[in-house]
Amino acid sequence: MVGFLEDIVERTVADLERRRRAVPAADLEARLGPARRGRPFSEALVGEGISLIAEMKRASPSKGPIRPGASVADVVRAYEAAGASACSVLTEGPHFGGSIDDLAEARAACSLPLLRKDFIVDPYQLLEARVAGADAVLLIVAALGGERMSELMAAASELDMDCLVEVHDEDEVEVAVEAGSEVIGINNRNLHSFEVDTRTVFRLLPDVPAGTVVVAESGIATRGDVLELESAGVDAILVGEALMRSGDPAEAARALLGAAAER
Repeated sequence: MVGFLEDIVERTVADLERRRRAVPAADLEARLGPARRGRPFSEALVGEGISLIAEMKRASPSKGPIRPGASVADVVRAYEAAGASACSVLTEGPHFGGSIDDLAEARAACSLPLLRKDFIVDPYQLLEARVAGADAVLLIVAALGGERMSELMAAASELDMDCLVEVHDEDEVEVAVEAGSEVIGINNRNLHSFEVDTRTVFRLLPDVPAGTVVVAESGIATRGDVLELESAGVDAILVGEALMRSGDPAEAARALLGAAAER
């Protein structure tokens, strides 16, 4: 890890100590309610056609403010009405303008499966996610390595949450596969340079075993992009910026899914 990724992980670890002091893990454990039945997140990604994980995202480190004043409830309700299969909620604050409260607000506003998208490095964050209503969490191979990622996958499973395991190159795919990842997200964005290469998904797809749910991430903006990914065998897409920059996120989501032309 170098540059941005190393810095954000260090900041995350430091902030975790503050959050633990404010709300000890035992307090979170006491607030755990019953899990939703089954595996709502992974199950939502294997329906007929390609599935959309629509993202609530106020900003990004590469693009700056995207929709800084966005209401979580309004956005996730729009995504649900547009036919999204799941929602991703950015909960990282300094770079993405999110918080764990956004996740709780999303849970109260919609019934879709929710992914906590953050730089998860510690089981405490899994407890936070579960208490706030997440059905799944993002685990980034580049930030964790194989051993730590496997530990977090096991901890998430004990909390009845799925894991979206994010990879960026061939070596990371191998790590994810060896760890038994059932849902692998192939990110077209290089986390060091922030450059997007939309062919990354197609290059890495043959390395992912059959039966694994594959999610394409970053650089997906048009219906043509979606159709090409669907033809290649991708199960789902995770889209944030293209939807959040739109004047009408719901209509933008429908357009990606092809629903706008059908109405």
